[in-house]
Amino acid sequence: MTINVTRSSMPGFEEYCAEIKELWESRWLTNSGVKHQQFQAELEKFLGVPHVALYTNGHLALENVIAAMQFEKGTEVITTPFTFASTTHAIVRNGLIPVFCDVNPDNYTIDADKIEVLITDKTVAIVPVHVYGNMCDVEKIAAIAKKHGLKVIYDAAHAFAVKYKGVSSANFGDAAMFSFHATKVFNTIEGGAVCFADDSLVDKLSSMKNFGITGAESVGFVGGNAKMSEFQAAMGLCNLRHLDGEIERRKAVVERYFSHLDGVKGIKLCRTDKDVTPNYAYFPVVFDGFGATREEIFAKLGENGIMARKYFYPLTNSFECYRDFPTAGSGKTPVAAYFADRVLTLPLYADLALEDVDKICEIILNCRR
Repeated sequence: MTINVTRSSMPGFEEYCAEIKELWESRWLTNSGVKHQQFQAELEKFLGVPHVALYTNGHLALENVIAAMQFEKGTEVITTPFTFASTTHAIVRNGLIPVFCDVNPDNYTIDADKIEVLITDKTVAIVPVHVYGNMCDVEKIAAIAKKHGLKVIYDAAHAFAVKYKGVSSANFGDAAMFSFHATKVFNTIEGGAVCFADDSLVDKLSSMKNFGITGAESVGFVGGNAKMSEFQAAMGLCNLRHLDGEIERRKAVVERYFSHLDGVKGIKLCRTDKDVTPNYAYFPVVFDGFGATREEIFAKLGENGIMARKYFYPLTNSFECYRDFPTAGSGKTPVAAYFADRVLTLPLYADLALEDVDKICEIILNCRR
């Protein structure tokens, strides 16, 4: 039996069917229908934010909100290379230049102490990433942004339902993007959202994700098609009802991993900051001096049908499509490169049997020479 690195959480079949039943009567399947409106309202309440804009996926949500800021082409955005391709692509596809900042060694998020030295007269924004659901140093980043007049747009794809000092991750920065991809703690099959407080962005984002249409006979923006469908919104409404149980079951899996791997020489586990309420999105393990390399452990798990993931490898600043950028090169971010070469994220999902966690850990520990 194969154990994938993740498995999509879904409501009961009957529950979802009941949620979408009225769509067969209305035949309103997209373009901000009833389910879309209900889901948006539920998210604004759940996250405690003034505005939520729903998208067909997280990448287009991030790309759109960056575009909505109307930065001058060729200006610079400070970000992290220790992230999924989407983060950097969203910056570059807006005609902006990514400047890569190294990460801190504790939770792999952008090292706030290294941001300021990268700021130039071309810098317009910071795009930090809440990696694995670990929160960035939001207070220090906010202070730097205020000092230098920069926008902060969080890639919070991993951080849905995460809180810092009791405040939702959706509330930090000028905007925060969430991914509701099928592999996430919370999913809408595919999907994403942008959370923000600026009232002026409401109509702008609504138009941008709908071809730039601003009225029945007017198109005010060069937009695209990034609307969330009614079926996606319906899935979100269902999954939101079960989110607390989802996180609790994931927590049990994480605790089981810790019971086997915590304190083992050559293994570094990531601990949650005391001020953070986690969502248990991922379980990253860093191997260094363990007695077997990351590659050997990855291969051995694969031989046993266990699909771990080298997440994130390679770094985005080493992608071939960015090699010609003056700010690229993993040598400029040595801490990020260190972790990228050594990290595995182990299987983690609500339905993962604790006995399977035991099996995974046994295989890993038996790799030691």
